[in-house]
Amino acid sequence: MKKIINRSCLPEVAATENKRQIDRTSPELLFMEAVLAGDKEKAAGFFEQEKLFGGQPAVDAPFGRFEGKKNIEKFAGEFLSVFQAQQANMTPIVQTRANGRSISEVVIDFEKEGAVHQTAMFIVGELRTRTKLEEVRLYCHFTHIPGATGYRRPIFCSAHLEAGDPGLLTGAVREYYEALHHMPAVDLVRILKTMQPGCKFGGYEPVGRQEYVATNHSDLKKTYEFMATYIPRWVSMRYETITDDGINCVIEWQHIVSDDGRKEGERVALAGISSYERGEDGLLCSIRISDYAGYERQIDWNIAGITKEEAFSINAVSVMPGTVGRKKL
Repeated sequence: MKKIINRSCLPEVAATENKRQIDRTSPELLFMEAVLAGDKEKAAGFFEQEKLFGGQPAVDAPFGRFEGKKNIEKFAGEFLSVFQAQQANMTPIVQTRANGRSISEVVIDFEKEGAVHQTAMFIVGELRTRTKLEEVRLYCHFTHIPGATGYRRPIFCSAHLEAGDPGLLTGAVREYYEALHHMPAVDLVRILKTMQPGCKFGGYEPVGRQEYVATNHSDLKKTYEFMATYIPRWVSMRYETITDDGINCVIEWQHIVSDDGRKEGERVALAGISSYERGEDGLLCSIRISDYAGYERQIDWNIAGITKEEAFSINAVSVMPGTVGRKKL
């Protein structure tokens, strides 16, 4: 039996495991299976030459953006080598299908020199038809990718620099976001009230921290107390896609960063994704977040693919609305 290194805790965190069926014929999963098999032509075959309303199909990954079918073939042909793996297999854990998207949360077992390195990953499929894709976006922690650095350029071009409007969300997810980005400071009591006792937090952890799962309000309170030291004064989140099937709400977002965030914390606008799962009582029973928060000072700008100055200019604001005069926590 192969030794498992960097065990993913995503199955422990995902409360819907084995409770809902996963459509294994969904194109984002079939696409990823072709990628893992190294079948470049099959992988590119899930896309047309052009998107339905203009532009080229694309795959956006933590290590680059691949536009057009030829570049998608390149992505598929190089995927295993990027992870320095000889082979890999995938286990879907949760799937959220709504709003023209199918999003699968999976664990990929990368086999490297006789050992298995597990990586939790989001696969976001923008659907063209039942069997075709317009775009795929992959999210995992950069520490699972040899030689990568902690910068993920915002994927979407924001129409305006404002935090996401909680009115676009529903139920416990809306209440959670209103409390997290409450002005002028995070409302910790309100956040904890959105969660069931035993709500699980974790799943998409950096290398060396895969075993971490917060499962009680005491641990969760510490997690959000830390977030409250920089939210919302340093950073705010702008949602770019919302995929909500009534149980899971998956949000792709990117940061808006204030002067204080850049100067005090070297915060920079990054792309990220979160999955919020509701229990039978409507409260949150699982929170799964994939981002690089906290690694900004470790970014190697020589390999980030963008200058530090340009990166710091993206989604930059002088101050977060409602935080003027707020004391540091």
